[in-house]
Amino acid sequence: MKGIRFDADDIKHIALFESMTGAKVKDFLKEEENITFLVKSGDMGLAIGKKGANIDKVRKALSKNIMVFEFDDDDEKFLRNLFYPVEVHGISIAKTSDGMAATVEVSREDRSKAIGQGGRRIKTIKKLARRHLEIEDFNMRSV
Repeated sequence: MKGIRFDADDIKHIALFESMTGAKVKDFLKEEENITFLVKSGDMGLAIGKKGANIDKVRKALSKNIMVFEFDDDDEKFLRNLFYPVEVHGISIAKTSDGMAATVEVSREDRSKAIGQGGRRIKTIKKLARRHLEIEDFNMRSV
């Protein structure tokens, strides 16, 4: 996570999320319609809350769609977390001449869920994979 800077507005969003959920934010992305929080390993339950209550509170407070992912120090587990609740059938991460590359295998039935409406979910996943694993080439395969 080299060279990532947050502006004052980003820091306000992070502080609001942390105070409403009790989860520690490791990274944050703000896009047109979505706000994404990457929480530290083990904090996903806090972030979601009982029956999704914490996420709902944050969603209402920010008036945006909220996505939350859980970080993990293990690269493969982190990628699996980025796709949750979509079942990942296989992951390969390799060093190439252009940097790191990853291929994630999901079932044909889950492909649209993994991509998300208008491709928003997969774009966010790619950004987080690039920021935290330095993966430049990211592919998703259907099995």
